[in-house]
Amino acid sequence: MDDLTHYLGAVVRTVRKVDRDGQLARVVLATRTYPTDIADLWDALTNIGRIPRWFLPISGELRLGGRYQLEGNAGGEITECQPPKHLALTWEYGGNISWVTVTLQAETDSRTMLTLEHAAHVPDDFWEKFGAGATGVGWDLGLMGLALHIEKRATTPPEENAAWMASEDGRNFMRLSSDHWCVASIEDGEDGAWARAAAERTRQFYSGEGPEEPG
Repeated sequence: MDDLTHYLGAVVRTVRKVDRDGQLARVVLATRTYPTDIADLWDALTNIGRIPRWFLPISGELRLGGRYQLEGNAGGEITECQPPKHLALTWEYGGNISWVTVTLQAETDSRTMLTLEHAAHVPDDFWEKFGAGATGVGWDLGLMGLALHIEKRATTPPEENAAWMASEDGRNFMRLSSDHWCVASIEDGEDGAWARAAAERTRQFYSGEGPEEPG
């Protein structure tokens, strides 16, 4: 696997709190620029034939008002779709509903900035145990998979590569990603000791060392 610093360092991470439907929602926000034009990046995000090459197998109707299902993961409804710049959907998993928004902005004819925002009403015990990394590490994997697909036309997502996930590179990725989300949490005002402990529990989970699965 190529230098993990290239992929993890390319992402700007933010953690924040917002009010959604009268309740506290936790938001993880990730921004990254990809070396391709906005039309190609939009196609990679919305083409049912390309999504499995960098993320997960998917089924459903990928259109406004349509429903999608990621194999073994979340499903939901596409609530906003403004090609090639804006996509919003519900993220329904384990009986819970959260919200994902993706925005694209062309920087040049061959560079496009992607901003991904995931907002959720997170149970207090879940947040205390894992913090932002429970969601953030998963999206870091997805953003790296997208980068490998765009830059190298890779066709196997990191999460689908069991050997890589179990390798030293895979374990280092989980550690570094967890550390990055820890820093973002501290910058949002969270206690440093708590954030570091939550990041370690998140690393252990993604590395297959326990604790129990988030949620």
